[in-house]
Amino acid sequence: MNILFLCTGNTCRSRMAEAIFNKKNNDKDIKAYSAGIMAVSGTRTSKNAALVIKENLDIDISSNPARLFSREMVEKADLIFTMTGAIEKSIKSSYPAYIEKIFTLNGFIGLNSDILDPFGGDLQVYRQTFNQLNNSILLLNKKLKEDNGIY
Repeated sequence: MNILFLCTGNTCRSRMAEAIFNKKNNDKDIKAYSAGIMAVSGTRTSKNAALVIKENLDIDISSNPARLFSREMVEKADLIFTMTGAIEKSIKSSYPAYIEKIFTLNGFIGLNSDILDPFGGDLQVYRQTFNQLNNSILLLNKKLKEDNGIY
């Protein structure tokens, strides 16, 4: 199973979500990736996102390049989790044949909120976003396990 986390620039939220999911995932048949709907070629993970991931997961994502979302990613992914309702709506509008696999991360797990965008914030804001993502991904893993009998 391929899971795609999607945000705006693929330098903060989706990049952190990918790292958290892959670190905490117990099923080697499930792999997470990330991209941004407006990612700019040549950009890297934001400094504070990389610092928060390093301090919490001991993973270095500082040199990971941003990936621009593409049709190929839609086709490859089994599930696509957006960080906001606005991104979900945009992707569903652009790819109506794939709407059954496009959700907000929090909506999929029964929460009615977007993931905080820390871009431009201080380290504390990034830590808040990390905690929000971590909690959501723990619930996601639980839901995937229950829904699919995995792990």
